Amino acid sequence: MEKRTIQIKSRADNRIFINVIPGHFATNHSHINYYIDMTKIKYQLNMAREAGIQMAASYITHPIDTIVCMDGCEIIGGFMARELTKAGHVSVNSDKDIYLVTPEFNSSGQIIFRDNIQQMIWNKNVLLLLASVTTGKTIVRSLECIKYYGGNIAGISAIFSAIPDKENVEIDALFTSKDISDYHSYAFSECPDCKEKRKIDAIVNSYGYSRI
Repeated sequence: MEKRTIQIKSRADNRIFINVIPGHFATNHSHINYYIDMTKIKYQLNMAREAGIQMAASYITHPIDTIVCMDGCEIIGGFMARELTKAGHVSVNSDKDIYLVTPEFNSSGQIIFRDNIQQMIWNKNVLLLLASVTTGKTIVRSLECIKYYGGNIAGISAIFSAIPDKENVEIDALFTSKDISDYHSYAFSECPDCKEKRKIDAIVNSYGYSRI
């Protein structure tokens, strides 16, 4: 499957890239025709740093108290916070501290914050950071959770997003469906590959893939 990999570089910085693989893939919410491999951008130090710097640029004028990191984006979130809080920086967050938190999922699949973490959400300006946005269902659940714990939504940032906004909040993404011109997401019942009885290549999520 990896032999079909296509590398796509960021328009903002060609040191940042994602790898995409065409095929038939199943997520928790839909079927998609490309798997987007974000392994290096999330876990390779140099690229995660450059990605964090680029993603922070959109929030220079936004007060940010907390970054909620989903999908293994903690390293990028750390570099975003570092860039936003640089001393002498033009950012409104210069010289302040920013919390970096990751929620838990309980046995019912609900997103929760433990008691010791809730103070980092309550009455704070919260930036939601995700790896990939396909249908936006994870965003809806995440925003509901942040609001439940008293947080104020300061923005949504993603490595890749197939949609421009959700819940009336713009999604600021390094890569969009414009970078993958024929990217499509389908409801299970509407997937053309399924209708043609093409086998699923892999089950995928923001952490990776498992071949079938």
